[in-house]
Amino acid sequence: MDTTYNNSKAEEKDIKFHSVDTPQKSIKDYFLDDKDEIQEAQILYPSAMKTEIKPDSTTESQAFFVDKSHGFKSTILPKVKEYVKRLNPLEETPSPFIVANTLDVSLSHLHTDCIIPVFSKDNERTISHQEFIESVVEAAQRAFPQYSLSQPEVRVSHQIKGRTPDAIHMNAKDLLDHHKTIYYERMAFLVRIPSLTEEVKGNKLTLCIGGVRSYNQENLYSKKTLEKFKFFIGFQNRVCMNMCISTDGFLENMRVSNALELENKALEVMQNYNAELHLMEMKELTQDYLSEHQFAQLIGKSRLYQHLPKGEKLRIPELNFNDSHINTMAKDYYEDQNFSRMEDGRINLWNVFNLFTQANKSSYIDTFLDRNLNAFEFSKGLQKTLNGNSDYHWFLS
Repeated sequence: MDTTYNNSKAEEKDIKFHSVDTPQKSIKDYFLDDKDEIQEAQILYPSAMKTEIKPDSTTESQAFFVDKSHGFKSTILPKVKEYVKRLNPLEETPSPFIVANTLDVSLSHLHTDCIIPVFSKDNERTISHQEFIESVVEAAQRAFPQYSLSQPEVRVSHQIKGRTPDAIHMNAKDLLDHHKTIYYERMAFLVRIPSLTEEVKGNKLTLCIGGVRSYNQENLYSKKTLEKFKFFIGFQNRVCMNMCISTDGFLENMRVSNALELENKALEVMQNYNAELHLMEMKELTQDYLSEHQFAQLIGKSRLYQHLPKGEKLRIPELNFNDSHINTMAKDYYEDQNFSRMEDGRINLWNVFNLFTQANKSSYIDTFLDRNLNAFEFSKGLQKTLNGNSDYHWFLS
């Protein structure tokens, strides 16, 4: 597959998601009082995409050069050009999609500076972080052939250091760069499709794909087995770079043996993802509000939830956020410039959801996606409670 981005894509226009002609799909478990006020979510699936496009103002298309001479289908040559933003030079750099203890690295760094771990019993190599990224990029190009992709944003953590055999007796302070080896135990990445956008309560959302890989979830001291990955397709809130993930856009336990299987499974998730439903559910969150008292109850009960006896906790919907996250939400309820309370103390559930995802950016890579999905499911649960369902009543009483 030739994955080189064509320069003619400079004529692209921002694409707003448009409703398909088929009847709107119903949304289960929602009890809204006035659904007529909710704008119908609009989505453009790959099979029905329009071709009216214009240049994207925030992202420059970047070519990917794929080397087919190796045994693995997805191999980007080491000399991958770095992503260059074409923005006003005075504009601030956007915040990353995850912070915690992560570092921003390039694909070329993963290619040229990092070793690839192996399974020690048979010396079979693992699927590298860069192969994971490349496989997902190729799957995205198959799913969205008309559109340019941004250069992947890659975040890594938990650096594993080593040294070459010729440096075995050297003191650490005497090691030169060519004596050192490194790889990263955990990696998360994000690739945007800048032309596919929608708005929710004035927030521009961009369709994006990405994934997480954690070597600590593999038994590298054994023989090679199926390897575990996490993959998602969803939306990123460009106001704050928060991620919006739904159940059908997230595969928590993707187990594969090679890069081609990885690409095919990622493509399958993209094809099954119902972006129209996801957008509508997010828009519906803007219609319901928590009072200041209810939000205070939510914060207090969320802290109590961590210490509930196991039997009681099993009877309550899961909340996968700790005290540190809840403290951040309480602070942002007053201070966040985008999602804080209204003058009367009320806050809508779209803002509550974004307070969750904002706090989640301090999570470690290996729990980041799981908590992001939990934030969406929990916010929907609060909405059902406000409209008559009792499942989440404990958090608001």
